[in-house]
Formats: sequence, C-alpha cells, structure tokens
Amino acid sequence: MNWRRILLPFSGIFWIGVTFRNLSYKTGLFRSKKFKTPVICIGNLSVGGTGKSPHVMHVADILKDEFQTAMLSRGYGRKTSGLKIANYSSKVYDIGDEPLQFFNRFKNKIVVAVSENRIIGINHLINNFKSEVILMDDGFQHRQVKPGFSILLTDFNEPYTSDFLLPGGNLREPRSAARRADVIVITKCPDAFTVKQRDELLSKIKPKSYQKIFFSKIIYSNAVLHHRYNIDSDEWKDYDVVLVTGIAKSKILADYTKSKFKSVQHIEFPDHHNFSSSDVQKIDAEFEKIKSTHKMIVTTEKDYMRLKDERSLIENLFYLPIQVELNDEASFRETILNYVRKNHTSR
Repeated sequence: MNWRRILLPFSGIFWIGVTFRNLSYKTGLFRSKKFKTPVICIGNLSVGGTGKSPHVMHVADILKDEFQTAMLSRGYGRKTSGLKIANYSSKVYDIGDEPLQFFNRFKNKIVVAVSENRIIGINHLINNFKSEVILMDDGFQHRQVKPGFSILLTDFNEPYTSDFLLPGGNLREPRSAARRADVIVITKCPDAFTVKQRDELLSKIKPKSYQKIFFSKIIYSNAVLHHRYNIDSDEWKDYDVVLVTGIAKSKILADYTKSKFKSVQHIEFPDHHNFSSSDVQKIDAEFEKIKSTHKMIVTTEKDYMRLKDERSLIENLFYLPIQVELNDEASFRETILNYVRKNHTSR
C-alpha cells in the first residue's frame, strides 16, 4: 500500500479549495481573460512526469514555420521575478531550466518568455513581438487566462483516472477538470500495446464528443550531444556512463541507457534539482571511478541547462535529446494548425 494513501483525508480538504476556485471561475466570480490572439495551453493534472517539455516543443515545431510563435512559462526555479525574455546570455537562474531548454532548441525561431503573471506576459508578446500564437507552458491550472485551445497530457502508466488529489496522490485538480481539454494526449506509451489496453484507458477517460485523443511515445536521439561534438549511437556500446537525472520520472531513460551503453551508473536527483557543489563533486567522483578511457557523463537536455556551466564537468558532459511521436501525427498537426488558422486575426 502506498503510504501516501493515509493522507487521503487531507485530499478532501484540498478538493474543497480547488473545487471552490474552479467554480468561482466558471460562474464569473473570478474573471478569466480571453485573448483574440490564439493561446494554446499545454499542461497536465498531475505534478510533473508526463513529458510536457517535449510536447511543448513538438507543438512549437508544428507552428513556427507558419506563424510568429512564442512560448510563455512562469520559469519554475528561477531566482528572478517579473517578465524576462530569453536570449543568448540567459542563465538557468534567470529564466528556469525548461525555458532555457526551449530557447536552446529553437534559438531565434520563436520567442521564449517567462512571467509569473501570464496576462502581462501574453500582452507583452503580442504588443512587442507581434506574436501570432502563444504556447502557454504548464498553464492548465492558471485560470486567470482562458486559453482558446487546451492540450492535456497524461502518462500511459499512471493516468490521471487512477490518481488522487494532493497530498494523497499527485493530482493538482479533480479528474473532472479534464473536461476543459480540447485534446488529451496519453504520453510515454510503449512501442507496442494491445487494443485491450487502449480500450481500457479510453473507457476510464471517457472523452467528451468535442475531445480528440492521441497516443505518444518518446523517441531518443541517435546521438548524445556535447558542446563541441557528438557521439553517434553506434558507438555507445563501447562507453561506460555516469547517468545524471533531475527529472520527475527517470526509470524509462535509465532503462534505455542501460540497454545501449556498456555500463551505466545512475545518479538520481529530484525534478528541477539545483545542483550544489557537493552534487557536482559526487558526479565527478563517480566519473573518476571508471577506469575505461571510453567514458562520459550523460544527462537530459533539461538537466544539461543546469550543469553546462560547471567547469569540472563540461568536457565530459553530454545530453540526450528526445522528441515525441504521435499515433496520428497528421491529424494532430491539422488539429493544431486549424485552430490557429481559424482564430488568427492579424493577417
């Protein structure tokens, strides 16, 4: 039995508070602002671990060639406040690890901004950058903005339908909040799953007539990237690796690397972990224990944003990019583009 289940009575108190808040927005007691410019919200009901970042980047990749696209995040973990626009001088403590990851991936093809006040952020992006579509990262619970389109993510192995509210579970809202989504993506699907598994998930989710359901899986890059060079996957089998992760659910990545590299020593940290000097020393020590000349430190793209300025690590530090693949990419792409085309007013 999960020990957190003893906290379920407190989840009832949490439910009262969240339900009152949602009803207040639904009835107009609290106001939500809707923008003429298309705003796409990408988020989840649970606390992390659904693969949000690669899906945000996937949607951005769909939109960036046709529309002036901007991403807006609150910048979790940053040490600054207010509105910040990502640039080549930005550090993780300026804007947070995920926004820095987004900027690193897209450079100047999209605008990446952080603001704890999403209304101020969206207005700035529209008025100063002429943004034609805004991707609101992790904004499903941010009710002050009413997005024109919402994408809800849920993990194949831990769907929101089987979870409970905080603190007894990992949900930030009741399961019924999923009704606000236009699209539900079931993420981290295995390479092969049965029709029975699919139908069981759909029977639990019970999508509404206006909701589209998609299934996605993680696709790993065929190379690990260094700040100066890359190492292709056909060479990985010769390397001993220290794997460093600071993400919510690292088992899938750990299992994957163990199947590809000669050996893997996994050092696991909490999600969005700020690496201390002692953490860096621990990573260095594990790396030095490896006697092979073919060795490296491998981390995620998000963790790389927090580790790349560590001088003792940088020459041995690589990251493994990921992307997502959907079961019906053409339909997903058209669903996103059709929404923006229909609601785009500035042309």
